[in-house]
Amino acid sequence: MTIKEIDKQYIANTYARFDLQLVSGKGSLVYDETGKEYIDLGTGIAVNGFGVGDTAWKEAVIAQLDKIQHTSNLYYSEPCALLAKTLCERTGMKKVFFSNSGAEANECAIKAARKYGEIKKGKDHFVIVTLKNSFHGRTITTLSATGQGVFHEHFTPMTDGFVHAEANNFDEMQTLIKTHKCCAVMIELVQGEGGVMALDKAYVKQVERLARENDLLLVVDEVQTGNGRTGSLYAYMSYGITPDVVTTAKGLGGGLPIGATMLGERVEDLFTPGLNGSTFGGNPVCAAGALSILERIDEALLLDVKEKSEYIFAELSGAKGVKSVSGLGLMIGVECERDAGEVIAACKARGVLVIKAKHKVRLLPALNIPFEQLKKAIKILKEECEK
Repeated sequence: MTIKEIDKQYIANTYARFDLQLVSGKGSLVYDETGKEYIDLGTGIAVNGFGVGDTAWKEAVIAQLDKIQHTSNLYYSEPCALLAKTLCERTGMKKVFFSNSGAEANECAIKAARKYGEIKKGKDHFVIVTLKNSFHGRTITTLSATGQGVFHEHFTPMTDGFVHAEANNFDEMQTLIKTHKCCAVMIELVQGEGGVMALDKAYVKQVERLARENDLLLVVDEVQTGNGRTGSLYAYMSYGITPDVVTTAKGLGGGLPIGATMLGERVEDLFTPGLNGSTFGGNPVCAAGALSILERIDEALLLDVKEKSEYIFAELSGAKGVKSVSGLGLMIGVECERDAGEVIAACKARGVLVIKAKHKVRLLPALNIPFEQLKKAIKILKEECEK
């Protein structure tokens, strides 16, 4: 049996895979089992921020593997402690809870919001306002937080305590907060799975002010937008706001599973022993890899991300066959006149890997993708949009 046949027989049928088996790569170039080369503009859905086979990351991971691969959170671990310190120093947040995924990071944020509401206003203040078209994870509770009905099908009843406002509709946000006993507002600054739509900056500032006036936590989900993806270390930094809780995952680990829930001053001491936990959270190998990633997301790299973003927007905005270009930094959605699936398949045939977000082609290249490779890939995408 081939790998594809084994996969189909033994792996749960939850993924509509491309007819492609990736076996190796270096940087932004990846190869299938036949040796065919592809320029990767998907990076494992915004995970491989420095591409495939990243030398510095690999050396950090191997060095930790040579020491100890796992300790559990019953003991102290240097990589875990140093990663938390680095995240707090780079963001101004105060404490970090580590987990294994974005969904778990968001679960922790929801727990923090619920406890905050209980302490401040009473047990009945547990409602969290999220946005329509949002996506916060695939556990039952993070699906409940997700403002897309399609994700709720087959899994009802949903967890109670979530209401959804239209993105950029401040009046609706105000109304929901007035008519529900709320504890928090939870938003993505760029709605990735919702079509790569960036929120309006004036609206986000209004939401921050509204949360403060009503003593609600402001939770920002940076699972996909974080770790340099949007041209800032975290997207909220380019919006000029100060969240109470920030969640992240994906690009933080560089390819290893890790989630982080960063807690600001208002909630830094909210959790006490036993109120949350994770067997693998803060795993020393994953943390060592994440430290390597964060250490190299500097101002020079972020400037480079912005320049590449400007290039993509300039090349595709108004181009023949392109209806719109949305997003922020290197998190970009391209709405084509041609069916997105057809464009994605045609690009794959020509050696460029792009993915989908709703009806759009989604671009999530490595932050350090060489410009010549990016230009070649965008040229092919542009040509396919024109057909």
